[in-house]
Amino acid sequence: MRAQPATGRLAIAFLTLGVLLGAAPATAAPAPAPKAVDVIEVSGRVDPIVAEFVADSLRAAERGKSELLLIQLDSPGAVVSSSALDALAAKLRDASVPVAVWIGPSGARASGGAIRLVRAAEITGIAPGSRLGTLSASQAVSRKAVGSVAPTIGDFIVGLDGHPVAGHPDLSTAKVVQKNGQPRREPSVEVRFAKLALIPRLLHTVASPSVAYLLLMAGLLLIVFEFFTVGIGLAGAAGAVFVVLAAYGLAVLPTRPLGVGLLCLGVVGFGVDVQTGAPRVWTFIGAGSLVAGTWLMYDGLSLPLVTAVLTLAGAVLFMLAAMPSVVRARFSTPTIGRQSMVGETGRATAALDPDGMVRVRQALWRARTNRATPILAGQPVRVVGVEGLVLEVEPAPPESPDSGTAEA
Repeated sequence: MRAQPATGRLAIAFLTLGVLLGAAPATAAPAPAPKAVDVIEVSGRVDPIVAEFVADSLRAAERGKSELLLIQLDSPGAVVSSSALDALAAKLRDASVPVAVWIGPSGARASGGAIRLVRAAEITGIAPGSRLGTLSASQAVSRKAVGSVAPTIGDFIVGLDGHPVAGHPDLSTAKVVQKNGQPRREPSVEVRFAKLALIPRLLHTVASPSVAYLLLMAGLLLIVFEFFTVGIGLAGAAGAVFVVLAAYGLAVLPTRPLGVGLLCLGVVGFGVDVQTGAPRVWTFIGAGSLVAGTWLMYDGLSLPLVTAVLTLAGAVLFMLAAMPSVVRARFSTPTIGRQSMVGETGRATAALDPDGMVRVRQALWRARTNRATPILAGQPVRVVGVEGLVLEVEPAPPESPDSGTAEA
């Protein structure tokens, strides 16, 4: 048999390879990834933390070429400067991805500076029962302040299907599916939700007027409590943490230094009379300072009345009821044998007219004297009787030898 030429063999090989390749099944091209809608939640006042969060989310949506950045908004206003708010609004208007704002869920509101975010968005919506400034949902739509009413964020996203966007293709956010024999529209995009991280969320929370006020009051009271107790410093440490957190919130908010100073003066005033053992002038000074400091705390913001009243009532009760008990528990001597103290001498730590505090046997006691014989601070006293935990005292002669013993 005659051998085939080399060119013939090559032709047969290529023909066989072509047949095999033609018979091999074609590999399907990978399906394109679904488009995404990035949803961020903005609640509370727009502070520097929230403003930075919105700006970062916008940059991430632009890098990921998202179909849409959707802001779910519930804010009573802004505490950032007007220039910072204008800069954020400009970023939303000039973004390379469409930006939408939905005021929801039901009961949400957008007021004050937060309205600028609504106006900066290309697409807007609102949930029934929510408000834009002073406008209800229906009023906001009728006056064209927002584009549509949607009860849920899912309905809002689906309703954007086919919505025209300047400089971009019309939005494609929905598809029709059959369920129980009925056509139904569902989102055709991947919806990705994002919230503030833990630490930024904590800082955003303490920048609330009510929370910052409560933290400051609690911190000051705990520090005073630590001052009058013998412990390992847990109350003082907790109070210091509360004050530091409150300081951040007060720095962000429009806080009046006068208001903070009056609150500190009020707590110190109560502490002075806790030391003397009876409510006196400093108690009234402290109460007045707390009320005035609460009233003058913020410039342009107001504390909820319930928060202010309950906090002030709790602080007064703590200083007038709890703290004296703590002081007595720390400085009093054992109750057994109290009658043996009759005849002991000591010294008044504050004026007695007729009630006050005296130091006897190196311990502080609540004491009472006859109204006709008031005792000055630092004056020697003699115990003439004991009633419960209160000593009945009278002035003692300065040359009494027992006075020196008692003060040794």
